[in-house]
Order: sequence, then C-alpha cells, then structure tokens
Amino acid sequence: MARLTTEDQAIFDRLKGDLVAVRSHLDLLDRYYDGMQRFDQLGLAIPPEVQNFRVIVNWPRVVADAIADRLDVKGFRLPGNDTGDADLWRTWQANDMDEQDIIARLDYQVYGRSFHCVGANEREGEPLITVESPRQVITDRDPRTRKVTAALRLYKGTPDSQSDDRATLYLPNVTYWLSLDGGIWEIVSKNDHNLGRVPVVPSFRGRRSTIPAGRTYQGVSAMADVIPVTDAAARNITNVQVAQETHAVPARWVAGVSKNDFADENGKPLPVWESYFGVINAATNSDTKFGQYASSDMRNFDTMQTLYARQASAVTGLPPNYFGLSSDDAASADAIRSREARLVKRAERDQVVLGNAREEAMRIAMQIKTGKRDPELEAMECLWYDAGTPTYASRADAVVKMWAASDQSGRGLLPTEMAYEELGWSPQKVTRALALREAENTDPYLSRLSDKD
Repeated sequence: MARLTTEDQAIFDRLKGDLVAVRSHLDLLDRYYDGMQRFDQLGLAIPPEVQNFRVIVNWPRVVADAIADRLDVKGFRLPGNDTGDADLWRTWQANDMDEQDIIARLDYQVYGRSFHCVGANEREGEPLITVESPRQVITDRDPRTRKVTAALRLYKGTPDSQSDDRATLYLPNVTYWLSLDGGIWEIVSKNDHNLGRVPVVPSFRGRRSTIPAGRTYQGVSAMADVIPVTDAAARNITNVQVAQETHAVPARWVAGVSKNDFADENGKPLPVWESYFGVINAATNSDTKFGQYASSDMRNFDTMQTLYARQASAVTGLPPNYFGLSSDDAASADAIRSREARLVKRAERDQVVLGNAREEAMRIAMQIKTGKRDPELEAMECLWYDAGTPTYASRADAVVKMWAASDQSGRGLLPTEMAYEELGWSPQKVTRALALREAENTDPYLSRLSDKD
C-alpha cells in the first residue's frame, strides 16, 4: 500500500500527538458530566467501610444541559431574503441534523469543542454532514486566516480493537483514509475533492487569541468553573451521610445491667439490633438507669451546602434554583428574566460561535452538492430560536404593539414577515403563513363578497 508523503506524514504525526495528549482531559470532563468522578479526585480518602455513603453532586451536568437546551437552530437565511432558505434547510434535514446537532451542542458545552465533518453521500443525493466526537477529531488552523488547514480523525476500526488502528486525514484538496499495519500507517483510499478547504468545521467555546503554554487543547468546557465547587459540595454531602449515621441519631447509654439482661429465656445472646431496640428499655435490676447523649446539630452542613450552591450560581451564571436553592416568593415574569439574564446572554454568545460553524458547514455542503463555490453563501445567516424564556403571551403582545406602531407617513414599524419571526416561528412556518395569507387574498369567494360590498 502507498504511504503519506513526508510533509503529510509530519502533519499526521503532529495532530495525532495533540489528540492523544488531550484525551485524558476529555476523559475527566466525561466523568464529571456522567457523575462518575473518583473520590480521590475530590481530595477525600474514604475507608472501604463507608464507601456506600459516597454522594456525587452532579452540578456539571446541570450547567452543560441548561445552556445546551437553549440552543436550537431554526433555519438558514441568505442575504436579501425575508425567510429561511428551503434548499439549505432540506440539506440540513436530510442529514438528520435536527437530532445530530443536539449532540454537537452538548459536546461543545462538555468538552469546549465540537466538530462537523462534510463529505459526499452517493446514497442520499445530498452531501453527508456528520457530528464527530472531540475524542477522535482535532484540527489545525492558519494563525492569519483562521481557516482550518488540516484535520485528523483517529478511531478504532472494530469494537474489538485494542487501540486506534484507523485514521482519516483531511487536507484542503484531498482526504486520506489510513489503516495501521505493523506499526505503519498506510493509505487505504483517498478522495481528491479539490474543495480548496478542509471539510471539517470546529467550534471552540471560550476561545482566546493565544493558547497558554502547556495546554494543547482549544476551547473551555462550560463545566470548568463549577467543577471545584462540585468537589467541595460532594465532600460536604458525603460527610453529611457519615455524620447522619454516627451523630444525628442520639446515642443511648445504660448503667446497672449485666450480660444476662441481653439474653433470651434460654440464655442465648440477643442480636445487637434486638438488644438496642428492646431489652435495654426494661431491666430487672431496680438500680438500672437509662439515658441518651444529645445528637449533633447538622445545620452547619446545610449552611455549607447553601454556600457552595450560591458559589456555583455565581461562577456559572445560572439562577440559584438550578442548584437547589429556592425562595418562598412567587417570582414574577420580570424577576425570572432578570435572574436568567447572564444565562441567556451566555447562550446568545454561544449562538454566534456555533452559528458561524454551521454556516461554514453548509457552505462546504452546498459546494459539494453543486460542484462550485457560491459567493452568495458567504453572507449566509444561521437563524436561532430565542434563548430566553419569555411567556408566549408577553412575546405576542410586544410583537403586536410593534407591528401596529407606525411612523409619520403611516408606514408600519415592523413588516409582517419580521413580525412572524419575532414570534419565534420557524422559516417553514413563516413561509406557510405567508402562503396562506396570499391564498386568502386571492380566494374567489372572498373576492365576490368584496365586489358585492
């Protein structure tokens, strides 16, 4: 089999080294999202006898899911159009991206990065768009143009493989599929697509202009700030579990009894639990005395857990009730929006980054579909549903007021198509509404009624 050129092999080796180096960090993020982090990571040594008292406070998942759930694509719009483009949306739907993009957005929050790969799809007649795991894909960018210059996907060829033995190297004009044979990577096949761009589109969360020394990964997980607070809360609530068994229940004492008081009528010693709950409540010795020690006050643990929950809310921007803190007051709609202001703004910032990546993925897909690069697609706009949580009634009321308002010449402040968009309708629903409105205006029966009047 053929092998990569010296230059391409150098790119492969560098990307492979970076991907292998970052996997341990991604594994740790995975464990925190799944609530499977080890307690030695929390700085808490737990004897084997009390392993069952371990409690994991899974706030990292709360943070990642809360933001990802507010990121929903509703279409793509080209310049000069009032509604979403049907052809772009058809390609998006043909690849089940309404479902697959949920995975990408969650990867983006958990790992701080996500990847879309685009290629030919001879079976469907549409370009193939897939979401790939950050565990398997890494990219390289040109520092001046910020464009992806190379990408590598490293994976196992079969579930029984002990290590990665398959790879895909993406370059601007060619894609190589490689297989590991005897410690040497050999080319299995290649595709000279001549796109002039790498068909892999990354999204990096919290990206900065430079990467600090010693950090090979790009992008910051949404869970990064809450992980230390989560560790502290897990230690606290685990200590609560232990203290509940040893200090919360009052310990009893008894004086003036003998061993025979803890035996049945045949002289056989009673089990400990029977002795504890039964026999010590009555004894034949008149000098026997019973009593109990005062139980420990557990409120200090509750105070610390509240402190950690408030700290988690502060560093993540999520409202306190997301971490179990609630107030007795019935919050108004304005109060709810105020509490969620940072969360909504963070989601809107993510929409900008994720939107740019999805626009680039669709440009590549349409270039593969049509065989040419369309300059009009450079100004494509990714449309998102509102990341906030206003009530539908309040949104409709605001839109109606803007639509009814007019300037001095009598022109409406808000066009009808834009009013539909402000209501949160998808491009397809807006198009259908406009078509139905047009049908109403041209209906023969309605026309006859108008003429009769």
